[in-house]
Amino acid sequence: MLRADDRVSLFRRLALEAGAQIMSVYDSTDMGVESKADDSPVTRADRLADDVISAGLRAEMSDVALVTEEQADTHGATASTFLIVDPLDGTKEFIKRHGDFTVNIALVVDGVPVAGIVYAPAKGRMFYTDADGVSVEELGPFDPVNPGQTRPLHLSAPDAAGLIVVASKSHRDAATDAYINRYNVADMRSAGSSLKFCLVAAGEADLYPRLGRTMEWDTAAGDAVLRGAGGQVLRFDDHTPLHYGKPGYENPFFIARNPKVDLVLPE
Repeated sequence: MLRADDRVSLFRRLALEAGAQIMSVYDSTDMGVESKADDSPVTRADRLADDVISAGLRAEMSDVALVTEEQADTHGATASTFLIVDPLDGTKEFIKRHGDFTVNIALVVDGVPVAGIVYAPAKGRMFYTDADGVSVEELGPFDPVNPGQTRPLHLSAPDAAGLIVVASKSHRDAATDAYINRYNVADMRSAGSSLKFCLVAAGEADLYPRLGRTMEWDTAAGDAVLRGAGGQVLRFDDHTPLHYGKPGYENPFFIARNPKVDLVLPE
């Protein structure tokens, strides 16, 4: 396994290279949109980004199992340590030419995402865990070789009289709204992809509930970033930490939060 600082450099470089491929398609007239077997969309950008990341990880971390959304043959038996990738999270937002899509790369050890990077190329925002496991936001200019200035991520001091809640743009439903309505909410923010985890990690939101289907590649990198900032991602049903490496890599409903937010139990 790579040393932690080399892993950070690798994740950064691959995320930026994948982001460049994604933006080349984003700015083109043909996104190459198709439907997968589950009727979810996939584009030329998903595949190009997956090619870049998969090749880079297999070249530099060949001793670690790889799971990536776009390669079904990687979705088999789980390992205790594995890399997990969503090369383009938020494909629906990408197709609509909204900027809330991300590149996600994470390392999971014994069920816990211990390192990860979330890069939003259209937003110009990059979040990752550094070599010490502390989450930072890099402020640019996003050179693949030379990292720019970073700032540590800090959770906010939530106001119990009025929380800031972030929810999905494309997957919001009545059940989610009903749960959110059980809190005192000062502001509601919508965001796509794994950016929602990062907004909590950066102190720009307090709570992100997800009452809908997600896969581990959707959440692992954002989960790592939030954990590295002192946040938590908990199962919705029993408030225990979300675990990775589950058969089929499907998540239960979950809540990402600032631990200073008192959770209400599901009805």
